[in-house]
Amino acid sequence: MKKILTLSALMCLFCLTAGAQKFALVDMDYILNRIPAYERASEQLNQLSKRWDAEIEAVSLEAQTLYKNYQNEALFLSEEQKVRKEEEIVAKEKQAADLKRQYYGAEGEYFKKQESLMAPIQDEIYQAVKQISETEGYQMVIDRASAASMIYASPKIDISNEVLRKLGLSD
Repeated sequence: MKKILTLSALMCLFCLTAGAQKFALVDMDYILNRIPAYERASEQLNQLSKRWDAEIEAVSLEAQTLYKNYQNEALFLSEEQKVRKEEEIVAKEKQAADLKRQYYGAEGEYFKKQESLMAPIQDEIYQAVKQISETEGYQMVIDRASAASMIYASPKIDISNEVLRKLGLSD
């Protein structure tokens, strides 16, 4: 009986404590799309990506051309020439794969560039959210854009416009 009363008391205490907490939402997509520096950084990343894609495509096209030429000439080549051509094709395919990994791999140039361009913007947003949270007494701020399991949230607790004002980007 004591365990049930203790457990009930703890549940009531938890409910009272949870009721006193304040929550807020931000929509990071909404905020980021209104920051000019983010748009410039995105455009810079897109330009780099296009340049790198073209470079990778050019090397891949070279490998395809080498392979087609090999197929056309295979009947007229000695075994030694065939081996040399096959090695050349494989080397070109490997070069394309290496470029792709260098640019887009987990530690690739794209990731590093994205980090260097976006980190200052994200840090600035984080500081604004932190200041608003401390001022308003929010215990938790949830990103509406990345909360896939969120079915509904009242617009009254969305502080996205307040964050933009804090960043000096809104009236």
